[in-house]
Amino acid sequence: MGKLIRSAVVMLLLMTVITGVAYPLVVTGVAQVLFPSQANGSLIAKDGKPIGSTLIGQSFDDPKYFWGRPSATAPQPNNAASSSGSNLGPTNPALTDAVKQRIDALHAADPGNTSPVPVDLVTASGSGLDPEISPAAAAYQVGRVAKARGLSESQVQAMVSMATTGRQFGMLGEPRVNVLKLNLALDGR
Repeated sequence: MGKLIRSAVVMLLLMTVITGVAYPLVVTGVAQVLFPSQANGSLIAKDGKPIGSTLIGQSFDDPKYFWGRPSATAPQPNNAASSSGSNLGPTNPALTDAVKQRIDALHAADPGNTSPVPVDLVTASGSGLDPEISPAAAAYQVGRVAKARGLSESQVQAMVSMATTGRQFGMLGEPRVNVLKLNLALDGR
């Protein structure tokens, strides 16, 4: 019996070292060598200080910036520590009310815009942290951003086009615009 317990304890310690120490160190080392930006959170720095990540949405509410998807995280928006969806179904009145409020806020920010509001500007993503919007959602905001920055709509639309990423490998996903990168490009103009 003692031999069996000793074998079990040795195996537990060995597997703990292999799977709990060695494997994570090897994976981290390989990631740092092959994918250093992604392994470190895909951070974007300005003047040497991290200001955001290309993987996590940012909250913008100034009219001169493009706005991202609403966030369902708490206690504050885009809180990576509490990533989750809202879990509100399409028949839930709370979702309907939230969408109406978001549409009203978009209309208040740009009263002259009579275009239909793209769905990704009024609904949260599954993670509540989506850093990207559809090209349609960006196009919806071009007029407001151009007016607030004193630029022509064609100048802002050209920047949106440059910031648009196509489908991965030409077939996976949908075209998308990273809101933080686009806003930083506009600030750098």
